[in-house]
Amino acid sequence: MDKLRKALSGNDDCDEESGIIPQPDVDFVIMDQTTLSWSTRIKGFAICFIIGILCSFLGSFALFLKKGLTVFAVFYTLGSVTSLASTCFLMGPVNQVKKMFAPTRAIATVLVFFSIAMTLVAALHMKKDGLALLFIIIQSLSMTWYSLSYIPYARDVVKTTVKSCIT
Repeated sequence: MDKLRKALSGNDDCDEESGIIPQPDVDFVIMDQTTLSWSTRIKGFAICFIIGILCSFLGSFALFLKKGLTVFAVFYTLGSVTSLASTCFLMGPVNQVKKMFAPTRAIATVLVFFSIAMTLVAALHMKKDGLALLFIIIQSLSMTWYSLSYIPYARDVVKTTVKSCIT
């Protein structure tokens, strides 16, 4: 269980971003003084994650309303942002941002934020339902690709599977 706590809180001695030799981290001095207890972190993560999922489901019900796609886009995006923010409880916000913009997942992170912004612009400002739907699809795919980057070899398995299905 301690190894799981270290991995989720970002206190691993060695992970894919830091290489073989662990880098000294100045933020641990700050984080050690402001961290929450493990049970509080788990509760915060669970609450935020559940709220994010509920927002996404509420958006799905909005598809049956007159302005359904716009409301769906807003609620789905709010759910994605809340679910993404929930992991800050496990790792801490500074460590979360560092991991998000690590070389292995920087492109996926930028694509997630871009698609979130463009979903809201297309739905609220431009009022283009089709474009909003396209960005929702891109948002879902980029969020999935981003999430897979935290599972060892998961993206390689997906690439191999897609290649074998295409050829």
